[in-house]
Amino acid sequence: HALCRGRVVRVPTGTLVRVVGTELVIPCNVSDYDGPSEQNFDWSFSSLGSSFVELASTWEVGFPAQLYQERLQRGEILLRRTANDAVELHIKNVQPSDQGHYKCSTPSTDATVQGNYEDTVQVKVLADSLHVGPSARPPPSLSLREGEPFELRCTAASASPLHTHLALLWEVHRGPARRSVLALTHEGRFHPGLGYEQRYHSGDVRLDTVGSDAYRLSVSRALSADQGSYRCIVSEWIAEQGNWQEIQEKAVEVATVVIQPTVLRAAVPKNVSVAEGKELDLTCNITTDRADDIRPEVMWSFSRMPDSTLPGSRVLARLDRDSLVHSSPHVALSHVDARSYHLLVWDVSKENSGYYFCHVSLWAPGHNRSWHKVAEAVSSPAGVGVTWLEPDYQVYLNASKVPGFADDPTELACQVVDTKNGEANVRFTVSWYYRMNRRSDNVVTSELLAVMDGDWTLKYGERSKQRAQDGDFIFSKEHTDTFNFRIQRTTEEDRGNYYCVVSAWTKQRNNSWVKSKDVFSKPVNIFWALEDSVLVVKARQPKPFFAAGNTFEMTCKVSSKNIKSPRYSVLITAEKPVGDLSSPNETKYIISLDQDSVVKLENWTDASRVDGVVLEKVQEDEFRYRMYQTQVSDAGLYRCMVTAWSPVRGSLWREAATSLSNPIEIDFQTSGPIFNASVHSDTPSVIRGDLIKLFCIITVEGAALDPDDMAFDVSWFAVHSFGLDKAPVLLSSLDRKGIVTTSRRDWKSDLSLERVSVLEFLLQVHGSEDQDFGNYYCSVTPWVKSPTGSWQKEAEIHSKPVFITVKMDVLNAFKYPLLIGVGLSTVIGLLSCLIGYCSSHWCCKKEVQETRRERRRLMSMEMD
Repeated sequence: HALCRGRVVRVPTGTLVRVVGTELVIPCNVSDYDGPSEQNFDWSFSSLGSSFVELASTWEVGFPAQLYQERLQRGEILLRRTANDAVELHIKNVQPSDQGHYKCSTPSTDATVQGNYEDTVQVKVLADSLHVGPSARPPPSLSLREGEPFELRCTAASASPLHTHLALLWEVHRGPARRSVLALTHEGRFHPGLGYEQRYHSGDVRLDTVGSDAYRLSVSRALSADQGSYRCIVSEWIAEQGNWQEIQEKAVEVATVVIQPTVLRAAVPKNVSVAEGKELDLTCNITTDRADDIRPEVMWSFSRMPDSTLPGSRVLARLDRDSLVHSSPHVALSHVDARSYHLLVWDVSKENSGYYFCHVSLWAPGHNRSWHKVAEAVSSPAGVGVTWLEPDYQVYLNASKVPGFADDPTELACQVVDTKNGEANVRFTVSWYYRMNRRSDNVVTSELLAVMDGDWTLKYGERSKQRAQDGDFIFSKEHTDTFNFRIQRTTEEDRGNYYCVVSAWTKQRNNSWVKSKDVFSKPVNIFWALEDSVLVVKARQPKPFFAAGNTFEMTCKVSSKNIKSPRYSVLITAEKPVGDLSSPNETKYIISLDQDSVVKLENWTDASRVDGVVLEKVQEDEFRYRMYQTQVSDAGLYRCMVTAWSPVRGSLWREAATSLSNPIEIDFQTSGPIFNASVHSDTPSVIRGDLIKLFCIITVEGAALDPDDMAFDVSWFAVHSFGLDKAPVLLSSLDRKGIVTTSRRDWKSDLSLERVSVLEFLLQVHGSEDQDFGNYYCSVTPWVKSPTGSWQKEAEIHSKPVFITVKMDVLNAFKYPLLIGVGLSTVIGLLSCLIGYCSSHWCCKKEVQETRRERRRLMSMEMD
């Protein structure tokens, strides 16, 4: 339209052809328009050879001519905007007078005119010469069976003076839905509708012409989906300047097709009973109203439930439409005639009990050797029960070994007797159960110990799984008819009722085993009375009178009750009085002998008398303890602690009971000296770093002794607290031979221990620290030489504690920090003065240059 770039108004090119009574739509749009508001359009009309008359406008109400006002008001002529730059002119019910030229123009608002602001299109109006009709009136209703053929016809002809083409479409309506069946385009091409492609290519659905104006739709095999109302839709097309235009369309109802469903029923017997090993014969009778060329397909299925749709059903046999049989082993399918089919199952067993179904499908031939299903049915279930002779037998449970005590073995034998109807295809398995003894009327559930499957697989229950893995529970089968259960070590928790269940398994055709019967035995009660273990130990002293240096002897006699095969272990204990800083009595373990007669020294610390104590077994229930060269320090109460042990699993032992004997006292009645110990210090309060001196002074009362007949073991202890609530710490010790032993400490002060005189011992703390404060005391063990020349150890004595305070020297503590602080302050002050002087003398000096003053002026401010 325009040779340079600018605005262009466009309408369809060529000539638009319409038929009287149809609707005319002419679109008009403006190209290269990017304005934000709507573009205005004016339409004008000119009949052939006349000038243009205003027809309609989108923006000017009074634009249309008087001739078109009435049609505009009736809505026969209207403008419909499709975009800001596009509009459509609609003329409904086109008349011959509407033939002519239509011009679309748009007002110009541009400063300069660029492009074309109007465009014209020619419209031709033809008379209605298209005639469409059905083959019969009123439209017939066809009732067909599935698979039968049917034909539908409609007539269509046009008497247009122009060269027009017809297009035809067959549609089927089923309720609100409609589908295209087959179409013939104006170019002579066939297009099958959605879902009809396969049927069209196979020739089942065809469209052809009959005579000059009849169109026939042929369906060779009707399907249920073909039911509905059929319409014939005809459209007329014309070619203008190489483009095809649809000038009108007409439709007509042709016929209503009703597809009658095929009647199909399958019947089988309801209940059938058959003996095991016999044949099962079931008949499926088919009833249908079809007598044409149809082929049945029959299938037999089996299910444990009376519903064939549930999962778990399986196909036994199938006869396809080509009369080929597909079946599983031991199953056959045959038919006597076209309406009766037999299922034969050989050698039935218990697993054949259930429900049988007959599935029937009817197939009708289609075009080009194709087949389609026209009906299907499923029979009601045929219940089949298989009767068999179950094996008859009895089960007895006996206890071959009954425990009398805990840890004794238990053995049970489950025996199958009086077996009847036992054939080679029957095997027996066992399940073992335990039930606790009832203490009330409450129901006690049984616990599974072990179960054996038909393939001899043994599975343990939760109660017995771990003990069976440890070898404590043993399940075995020694004979064909005997099952054994053994508990190697019976515990108190194992007391209760035991019973066995023997299951009979029958072999099936597929070599699998199916349980057919369970027989329970009577329970066997495993129980023994629980009585407390009794262990009594009596100690005695064969020689009650003895003096220091003699041998002490004590025997212990043991008696027990309710203990199985006991063995005894013995421990000799001594209860001795101790000082004030610990408990009133202290029990020490001296020597022991275990159940295997192994002797062990426990807390016997006298290195000079390692072989001075002996413990031996006189008899199985009697033990003797001897202590040679007794000393005064051995005074105390002596007992035998005896433990009874029972054997467990051969070489293992379990503790059954423990008992303590009566005490045997060692008491030396002597008139010897009495020793006392005390602590003295001249420096109870010291300054840190000073020397602490502590004297341990021993006093002797009673008979006078030669200094050479006395010796002492001295130990120093400290409790580093204000009270005696903490444990004492050993500082240093000096034995009677003069050997000094000092403990290691975490601070810097040192210790020294020396003997000042026969009865005085000095402990010195050099360079005392704050941690050295606390209570100090000494422990003394006297040694006295007896007339026989042997040394006797006396009872250990303890002194009363003395409290030592360590103070801090305040002057010495702050002397060095004060001197350092004063020195640093002086140096920093002098350095600050030096820096200030240098800064004021060299860095901040400013020389002022005097200017010549005039008398009449003010003095310079720099004079200040």
